[in-house]
Amino acid sequence: MDRRLFLAGTVASFLATPAFAEVPLETLSEYFNAIRTLEARFTQLNADGSRSTGTLYMRRPGRARFEYDPPEESLVMAGGGQVAIFDGRSNAGFPEQYPLKRTPLYVILERNVDLENQRMVVGHRGDANRTILTAQDPDAPENGQVELVFQNEPLSLAGWTVIDAMGQPTQVRLDEIRLGGTLSAVLFNITHEVESRKR
Repeated sequence: MDRRLFLAGTVASFLATPAFAEVPLETLSEYFNAIRTLEARFTQLNADGSRSTGTLYMRRPGRARFEYDPPEESLVMAGGGQVAIFDGRSNAGFPEQYPLKRTPLYVILERNVDLENQRMVVGHRGDANRTILTAQDPDAPENGQVELVFQNEPLSLAGWTVIDAMGQPTQVRLDEIRLGGTLSAVLFNITHEVESRKR
């Protein structure tokens, strides 16, 4: 074999192989399973160009709370196997509710995150700086999907983009992430929130 051809082929093969790749699914699973509580500021960019901010509280497994800053009147809660959406302007204290398992939050809030064997995961890509994981309900793909975005080094959830059934994106960016604090169970109690709004 011509040595020059061998060397050329070796170099071409090396150049075609990315020096960095996305973070493996197993490592992403370990990252979530190590989280017990998380608190962060979030910025939400809506499809219509509007912008909202607020605070995210997460207590794994199964609990999350998105408190929007004024003048927003919205609150999104996950707890007791349900996701509740409170909108003070439209439902006067009575939230819309959905099973947690039918929402993108289930991917990161379930007790044992196992992304390698998670039917909701439909995409996994990245580069030297970030990894993007795409998930959707396998039984209702028409409902849209979520793209979770991770910073690779150090590994951290940076935010996500929810793409609804009409293809409209809503982007959420996380900042000031704090792990390991104590969060009261009341923050995630949907029944308590409903009762408190009746007073």
